[in-house]
Amino acid sequence: MNADNPGWDKMKGRLRSEIRNVLKNVSLEKRAAASAKIRGLLQQQLFWKSAASILFFAPLPDEVDVWPLLEAALAAGKIAALPRFDPHSRNYVPCRVHNLPGEIVTGRFGIREPGRTCPEIPPAGLDLILVPGVAFDPGGHRLGRGKGFYDRLLAGMRGTKCGVALEEQIVAAIPVEPLDVRMNFILTPTRVVNAAG
Repeated sequence: MNADNPGWDKMKGRLRSEIRNVLKNVSLEKRAAASAKIRGLLQQQLFWKSAASILFFAPLPDEVDVWPLLEAALAAGKIAALPRFDPHSRNYVPCRVHNLPGEIVTGRFGIREPGRTCPEIPPAGLDLILVPGVAFDPGGHRLGRGKGFYDRLLAGMRGTKCGVALEEQIVAAIPVEPLDVRMNFILTPTRVVNAAG
């Protein structure tokens, strides 16, 4: 709970419930087609083409599927990384991957992540960070799942932060708190939102 403003927690909780109810009505076929469009749109962006190192995420069933771009990035000679849960700090850390079939394991929360042999990457050294979320607004604000893991992961990153979402996940405004990290861009199947204006 946010002791400073418990009203924000309630507002965010309601918004999460609303978006999750909307996403339940998105068919697997529509989600797959939307994910393919987002992957294609992403690869056209200068911030993708110019990025030498990219932090991906392992999508959950209700998230945009960016996983195929991992292989594309590796084939293009880019450094590819994924978050791995560190049980000591109880936070996620970015780790480099080279060989997906041999290095990916099921992590603590049932999410695919790099195995222990994959080296950590300094967060400040990543050029592009692809970010999932429950919802985004045009100002680049993100609504996460409520645990704060991603905001803590993003806090030390100076690279371009790009939220990826279905059009159904874009809302007019999201309640913002001091530790919330803002996106530079948001990609949907139909548009690229430059959050800087």
